[in-house]
Amino acid sequence: MTDDSDRPVGPQNFFKMFTETGEQAVETQQELFKQMLGGMDMSQLGAVSQTATFKTRVQSGGRISIPDAEREALDIEEGDIVQAVILPVKRDRE
Repeated sequence: MTDDSDRPVGPQNFFKMFTETGEQAVETQQELFKQMLGGMDMSQLGAVSQTATFKTRVQSGGRISIPDAEREALDIEEGDIVQAVILPVKRDRE
C-alpha cells in the first residue's frame, strides 16, 4: 500500500484541492457572519447575505476602493450607502 500524502500534487488533484479550499473559506466566512449577527441563519439575513470579501489598500484620507467586479456583482453605484467590516490583514510598518 502507498501513502498518497508523499506524492506530489498532480494537475488533476490541484483543481480539486483549490476548489475545496475555496469552499472551506466561504463556510468560514458564513460562520463568522453568523457569530457577528447573533447566530441568525443566513437565509434570514436578506440583503446582508449578498456580501463581498476582498482585500484593498487604504489610500490617502483613509479611503478604500471597492473593485469593479464586486460593485457589478452587488449592483453598487456611486452614491449608494454600504456597510464595511474592516479586518486588518497585513501591516507594512517598520
